[in-house]
Amino acid sequence: MPAKHHALDPEKVIDTIAALHRRITERFPGADLGEVCAELLVIARENSARAERIARGNVPLRIAIVVVVLAGFGTLAWIGRLLDFTRTTADNVYTVLQGLDAAANLVVLMGAAVFFMTRIEERLKRRHALAALHELRSIMHVIDLHQLTKDPSATVSVAGNTASSPARTLTNYELTRYLDYCSEMLSLTAKVAVLFAQVFPDATVTETVSDIEHVAAGLSQKIWQKIMVLEILGPDAVKLATPTPAVSAPMSQPAGALAASGKG
Repeated sequence: MPAKHHALDPEKVIDTIAALHRRITERFPGADLGEVCAELLVIARENSARAERIARGNVPLRIAIVVVVLAGFGTLAWIGRLLDFTRTTADNVYTVLQGLDAAANLVVLMGAAVFFMTRIEERLKRRHALAALHELRSIMHVIDLHQLTKDPSATVSVAGNTASSPARTLTNYELTRYLDYCSEMLSLTAKVAVLFAQVFPDATVTETVSDIEHVAAGLSQKIWQKIMVLEILGPDAVKLATPTPAVSAPMSQPAGALAASGKG
């Protein structure tokens, strides 16, 4: 196992996700984002246990493989005892050579079988790790889905809402916090994925974990672009509580009287 402070501690990752879940539910009670974070917490706990099992190895499978390998070598030894090397007649020499050729072929087949069996555990570990990583990849896209309608441009839009426009109920400060929570969740999801790479440094698993990290970084960068826009706009603007259709102002009405509303 990696040395302390040189690898991620699964318990610390889980505690961080649990703390983030409390922060989300305290600031946005009843929000779907809190439910997604709760699901991420469950997945993190399950994957931590999976990573621990992968690190320990499959002891019953290893015992079974050793028994099969020993039985195979025992069979080869028994066949070798049947060969008689004391007689030197031509017929007997020919028979012995045939036996040696068959034994050599059997040794090659036994070697291939041993190699195959010794890789069984590795393939099972890879399969379990990739299944867990696929689950983490899916929840990242669920997190990204929750921030799609959280658009800072709604603050400065004067085009008005449509009947299908999402409700704008958050202040710029609240929207900033919401987006920041989404970014944190993406980062923590990637950290859960890293747990598998550090206990099972398989090439396929490591590549998949790296891909998940790149996806998380890309989605988080998109979120932080929105946060930067909100920082420029300031914390005082408030979104409209319900979508309302755009209304054309009379010609005599000052342009400044148009109310800012979110885009559809």
